[in-house]
Amino acid sequence: MVVTDASRALMVVVSLLVLAGCASTPREQASRDADAPYFARELPGLPGGWDPMMSPVDNPILEARRLDNPPPALVKQALLAQHERWAGTPYRLGGSGFGGVDCSALVQNVFAETFRVTLPRTTGEQVRQGRAVERDELAPGDLVFFRPPGVYDHVGIYLGEGRFLHASSSRGVMISELDNHYWRRHFWQARRTLEPTRLAQRLLDSGDA
Repeated sequence: MVVTDASRALMVVVSLLVLAGCASTPREQASRDADAPYFARELPGLPGGWDPMMSPVDNPILEARRLDNPPPALVKQALLAQHERWAGTPYRLGGSGFGGVDCSALVQNVFAETFRVTLPRTTGEQVRQGRAVERDELAPGDLVFFRPPGVYDHVGIYLGEGRFLHASSSRGVMISELDNHYWRRHFWQARRTLEPTRLAQRLLDSGDA
């Protein structure tokens, strides 16, 4: 086969490019990976196999176990699981169990069971926990407080997508919408006891996620 000068030049260029790519330092490679959120991950159980459709976004298990940023979606999922446990429990002022529970006791129980976070018993004490957050900055796990007519304030746990879990005095444990006319009118403030990533990490550490 006849090799022309142009062919030789092309082969030299290709070889240099390959060598340059292999000579990248681990730090340079890591930097490129960090800039590519959809880079392929090696699949468990398939050594050396790469699936271009698999990325941290597509694989929630890998994303969830990133210590620096476990997804707040885990917090929402855990809270929905608690809703399934408590749904239908009637409201009872001063109650703290499945036979009857008030709003602050529900919040206290859910945080203790789900995140291993100890909160005070009463709404008046819970409203002093953590830091205040604006309504448009709410994240799953934030506490939302209301001042409806009557003597007592009300508290629930924000789930995301404009919904919160709480013990309604008229319907028991349920999920309601913040934009509901009643709750929008009586919204008071919101507090963040722990950042969503820390709540999610507590789930991962406990093995419940």
